[in-house]
Amino acid sequence: MLQHGGPAGVGPAGVDQEVAEQRERREETQLGIFAYYQHKLESGYPKNISEVFPGVPDHLDAAVECPSPQCAIDSVLFFKGKDVYHYIPQNKTVHKEDFTLNCTSTFRFMEHFYCFRGHKFSKFNPRTGEVNGKYPKEARGYFMKCSKFGADSDHLERERCSRVHLDAITSDDAGNIYAFRGHHYIREFENDTLTSGTIESAFKELHSDVDAVFSYNNHLYMIKDKQLYVYKVGEPHTLLAGYPKTVKEELGIEGPIDAAFVCQDHHIAHIVKGRDIYDVDLSVTPRVATNKRPIAVFKKVDSAMCGPDGVKVIVGSHFYKFASPMLFVASRAMPQPHKVSQDLFGCDH
Repeated sequence: MLQHGGPAGVGPAGVDQEVAEQRERREETQLGIFAYYQHKLESGYPKNISEVFPGVPDHLDAAVECPSPQCAIDSVLFFKGKDVYHYIPQNKTVHKEDFTLNCTSTFRFMEHFYCFRGHKFSKFNPRTGEVNGKYPKEARGYFMKCSKFGADSDHLERERCSRVHLDAITSDDAGNIYAFRGHHYIREFENDTLTSGTIESAFKELHSDVDAVFSYNNHLYMIKDKQLYVYKVGEPHTLLAGYPKTVKEELGIEGPIDAAFVCQDHHIAHIVKGRDIYDVDLSVTPRVATNKRPIAVFKKVDSAMCGPDGVKVIVGSHFYKFASPMLFVASRAMPQPHKVSQDLFGCDH
């Protein structure tokens, strides 16, 4: 299926002027092509594939747009077995190549191209069909939330290289980073060693899907829905007696919340809820959420952490650096994005 302006951010690839202007959707089947505009089948469709894309055979396995500069010129790649047909809309020419990929579906996401076969996928170069890195990989570990699908699953490789947003992240007093996503977490030690495991194995009372986490006085404050769990840092992590308690009871704000962080040697928890941020003084009781301010630069924050080099705010698969919480709140300009997978966890692809 070719989709324009969809959730993956795929823009018009010059299939023809009508597609570029109207952002229609074309779906190829063995019977032909169905073209939709505003979810309605357009007049004259379905049509034979060769009628819309001359020189492209019927009974295709997959298709994907390849705009410039990913391809030398705006193109559409059609897959049939191990043959790939490069269709150039500008002059309606086709040339065939052998990619040896044998895809049953293809997908373009964030300027990368993925070939799927069953529940395995490979990232490939659309110009050459070349695959670099450790592929194929499990689609269920990268493109959807499946906590248990194989005893031999490489949790660390999957989690550190995933483009799915983190649910929560923090660093403890020793500088160790804890990052949570779905049913799994990554722990990065001060010496840059990475480990991964299930949340249930280390924080059995939580099981999965942490909303926010922050560190304070050698304890991890972990928030899920309207409940707050406090664990003593150590092996194993031990839930303090009397917990969980409600977020409202402990922090003076109604849960759930989106993100939370405490900067080193400080006792203020910065709580992100929607597009606002609050301060909670952890050194006093009862605790009250005060100093509400709007966050101007982001519509939604997935997670955040604070360390010696400032605040890291994570949105989607990227994080953004701010020198201090004050500059994070006051900023009106988006700083340079950094990739979570590569720049935070050292994924090599």
